[in-house]
Amino acid sequence: MRFLLDTSIYSQPLRRRPSARALERWDAVGDDQCCISVVCRAEVGWGLCKQPDENRDLRYRRLLRDRLPVLSSDEDCWRRFSEMKARQEAIGEIVADLDLLIAATARRHDLVLATLNRSDFNRIEGLLWEDWSA
Repeated sequence: MRFLLDTSIYSQPLRRRPSARALERWDAVGDDQCCISVVCRAEVGWGLCKQPDENRDLRYRRLLRDRLPVLSSDEDCWRRFSEMKARQEAIGEIVADLDLLIAATARRHDLVLATLNRSDFNRIEGLLWEDWSA
């Protein structure tokens, strides 16, 4: 695996107007080079619960649920999260906790984080990331 997909990428097949560039990049890279964090799965699950829609639930099960490996947040991820959070606060660049945990997972597994939300991740020191909207 080479890429950890952020929720902004992973959820594209469920969107009414998905990002063609993101889907093309995902297709070019291939599923065998991608995975998601358990945080990403939880964020998608939250979205599905927040606005229940039988058709969207069906699309999720058909298109995404078992498509990619899911990386858990183990003790090393949480240690990295703690270090990264302290550093971000020290430099005055606060990042949302779930985004920081996704970033910690990418660093823990030496993966490049793929996202459409560059502003969520470009402030995190030492994180390798790519903007798949470009």
